[in-house]
Amino acid sequence: MKNLPVRMARWSAAHPWRGIVGWFVFVVLCLGIGISVGTNAATTEDFRIGEAGRGEAIAAEGGLQQRPVEHVLITAKPGTGKLDIAAADSAAADVATRMRKLPEVLSVTDPVRGADNTAVRVTVTMKGPELEGKEHVDPLLEQTAAVQKANPQLRVEETGSPSISKGVDKLRGDDLARTEMIALPVTLITLLLVFSSVAMALVPLLLALSSIAAAVGLTMVASHVFPDNGISTNVILLIGLAVGVDYTLFYLKREREERARAGGRLSPQAVVELAAATSGRAVVVSGLAVAVSSATLYLADDVIFSSIATGAILVTLVAVVSSLTVLPALLAKLGMRAERRAERRAARGLTLKKQKTHKTAPGRLTATVLRPVAKHPIATLTVTVLALLALAAPVLGLKLTDMGRETHSRSIAAMQVYDRLNAAYPELKSMHQVVVRADADRSPEVTAALRELTADVKDDPRLSGTSQLTTSPDKRISMLQLQIPHYVSSDEAQSSLKDIRDTYIPKTIGQVKGADFAMTGDVARYADYPTHQEQKLPLILGALLLVTFAMTVWAFRSVVLGLVGIVLNLLSAAASLGVLVMVFQHTWAEGLVDFTSTGSIGARVPLFLFVILFGLSMDYQVFVISRIREAALRGVPTRKAVIEGIGSSAGVVTSAAVVMVTVFASFAALHLIEMKQIGFSLAVAVLLDAFVIRMLVLPSMMLLLGEANWWPSRGVRRARRSTEQAPRPLESVS
Repeated sequence: MKNLPVRMARWSAAHPWRGIVGWFVFVVLCLGIGISVGTNAATTEDFRIGEAGRGEAIAAEGGLQQRPVEHVLITAKPGTGKLDIAAADSAAADVATRMRKLPEVLSVTDPVRGADNTAVRVTVTMKGPELEGKEHVDPLLEQTAAVQKANPQLRVEETGSPSISKGVDKLRGDDLARTEMIALPVTLITLLLVFSSVAMALVPLLLALSSIAAAVGLTMVASHVFPDNGISTNVILLIGLAVGVDYTLFYLKREREERARAGGRLSPQAVVELAAATSGRAVVVSGLAVAVSSATLYLADDVIFSSIATGAILVTLVAVVSSLTVLPALLAKLGMRAERRAERRAARGLTLKKQKTHKTAPGRLTATVLRPVAKHPIATLTVTVLALLALAAPVLGLKLTDMGRETHSRSIAAMQVYDRLNAAYPELKSMHQVVVRADADRSPEVTAALRELTADVKDDPRLSGTSQLTTSPDKRISMLQLQIPHYVSSDEAQSSLKDIRDTYIPKTIGQVKGADFAMTGDVARYADYPTHQEQKLPLILGALLLVTFAMTVWAFRSVVLGLVGIVLNLLSAAASLGVLVMVFQHTWAEGLVDFTSTGSIGARVPLFLFVILFGLSMDYQVFVISRIREAALRGVPTRKAVIEGIGSSAGVVTSAAVVMVTVFASFAALHLIEMKQIGFSLAVAVLLDAFVIRMLVLPSMMLLLGEANWWPSRGVRRARRSTEQAPRPLESVS
């Protein structure tokens, strides 16, 4: 009763108003400091990965980096017949004139007619880095709208990376608001069913939301060390609501059990201390496990995963702090209020409500599930493991790709224009960029080599035959741009990338002595990112397994349980990833889950799934095994302790799983395909983890292992010997 969680709970319960006000001040300070320092957004440089990233860096040295580009497309208004070319040319000239006057614009091209005179295009290049275009695109959209208003007989519309990015951000914001509208009410209803009390149901929800608010502020501060790519808020909401409610739920359920067991003989403060001595430690271990597991994402050497790791770590640790500080204070206040209410009822001569008795036996459904597990652990383990391996089998056909621009939802207006633009000008679908750095005096040799490369690929049917050669003012950097009439994900685009890198570049640019070269562009970015993730996956997975093992051994002093935890987490993650592949790499579930299959899984999804799931699985693992170990340390035989521990924790694990699945499943309703895949896979993983792994596989394995579960710890054996040596009460003689 002297560990840190108990000491913190004791102080908070003894000074409840200080604890509550202190937490409120902490949240406000976190938000206030975060807002005052602002968010350090990731720059274009932070996203550079692989050869494509190296090529972008070389191009940037010569001022040849990609800039934000918008296209104004002028076509005939639907239902009006052929395009009036004269009117379209006049509108295009008006667009060009207006755009050139804007301070956000760097250059405007002359109007370009489509091959069959069905469209006219004006290309506008904006100032500043590529990623910042979306922040300054509004004036361009306003001018396009003005030209449209002046030419009602035409369809004048705009698309490009900035307007699409702006549309994606808006869609993400709308989707997140919708998920909150789904997740929060369902979570509240679940908690009402668990506690049958509005006050007790609101506590976990309010603490989770306040933890999310504090974490958002802290993430703003942390972004000055780990730049934010814009996804951290999504992660904080996703993880924060799940773990925040879970940790509070674990603590609350234990406090209720201890209060019922005490039967009114202990003060509210003493009951809170008892809960802290058990569930408080479990919450700390679980939170540290999630945080340390999430930290392995920093090994990915990727700004996106750094943002994810930072958000997940901060919101998890803040949720742990809330469970150890303000939660005991709230429980103490609620307990004191209940005591005063009971005293007032007694003073008025009213009958007191009967105190609920403490139940250690599992519920009817749990008992039904555990019965075959206890009788036939070998058969149960064999069947469930084979079923999980069958679910994991589709992983063998896993295809990872970076989700290109063409995968965005067509509910974004700019994406609809994007489709029409690419239909009229297919050469704009994607591009290759060959970038060369050499001494200025070798510029003629570099130019000649690039022209030779252009001639080699000119008749390649996979390319459009359109090229552009640019050289920096100091003659040190040269760039050849080749247009491709295919989307980046197409076989034509990918095979042309490989051929140019492996064949054409070595025999042209590769012959220029002292030249440093790289191939970048849309297709190279698309290809290099999954390759980078695949290379990092073994390192991160190895670190994750090591961390999971170490945390479990530290928590339970058992090497055997550490190995069991690794096996169970791998089974759960592999099975959920297999279900993800089965659903999203094919078309049969498109109508059910509301998506258009890309025939692949987002390159970030498996890594995110493994890391977050390994951390979250520790929640259930720590809580369940803690209950089993408590019973074993009381001298209960391991077999009975397993059944008792699983049974006594089943209710809270089920409730926590329902909350997590609700949160994750609400993300599966998002329009962004990668977020949809992440939400779906995590929802499936939690379902499998809570209802298959913890209810069937874990108890089966522990029943079969018996006393070996606790090796090499001697604590359980000492407890068993103490129980056996304790004097027994005298038996009556008949």
